[in-house]
Amino acid sequence: MSNGSLDKHIFSEEGDKFLDYKKIYEIAVGVARGIEYLHRGCDMQILHFDIKPHNILLDKNFTPKISDFGLAKLYPTDHSIVSLTVARGTLGYMAPELFYKSIGGISYKADVYSFGMLLMEMAGRRKNINANAEHSSQIYFPMWVYDQVNEGTSVEMEEVVEEGRNVIKKMIIVALRCIQLNPDHRPPMRKVLEMLEGDIGKLHMPPKPLIYPSDVPVNNDKVKMELETLSTSPSTSVISASFPFGDSNDI
Repeated sequence: MSNGSLDKHIFSEEGDKFLDYKKIYEIAVGVARGIEYLHRGCDMQILHFDIKPHNILLDKNFTPKISDFGLAKLYPTDHSIVSLTVARGTLGYMAPELFYKSIGGISYKADVYSFGMLLMEMAGRRKNINANAEHSSQIYFPMWVYDQVNEGTSVEMEEVVEEGRNVIKKMIIVALRCIQLNPDHRPPMRKVLEMLEGDIGKLHMPPKPLIYPSDVPVNNDKVKMELETLSTSPSTSVISASFPFGDSNDI
């Protein structure tokens, strides 16, 4: 694709690759529509399992295209819970239930979680986990952002007008809803789109996300073992293949 992948634009320090908040928002909505199409627009639901900036390609008009379906799985549309033999995806974007089963079953809500992490990174223009941070409050970006927004502190991502700040705040609130620990508390992509395209005044702050291992209460040996697996497992990696999916602008 002529403009490469999204990560080169939201994490780049080069001025010529810097996207303004309007374009970032348009890309976010486009990606949300694409995921919604994968989940509900076909005879089979397609779960991607690896939504991240590197897998969002941008054409000459910066229209986003979801790519790299190497980890994707097809399931009947009436399957609310699906079966996986191994966790799949990229650490930092993988839904918690892929690691510790006590949280809930695996479903399309795993993609919703990944989109939430992507959306958070798009709004903040930084990766969601900083492994080199000295303090835990600096490590997990969503927790820090939640505290800022919940306390009414302006999260200054860039020099933008008031409209831009509202758009960024809306993206953050929607992202926080998408990354709730319990899959049942995450909205479907249809609702995500409604929130992104709707009035920010109708959005309410969700509970504080509890996703980073140190923030999950350990009440028994089973959960403790699952948390240790999460903190020590390497990023799941599978050779990816291009997935021809037509020319729909929704993907």
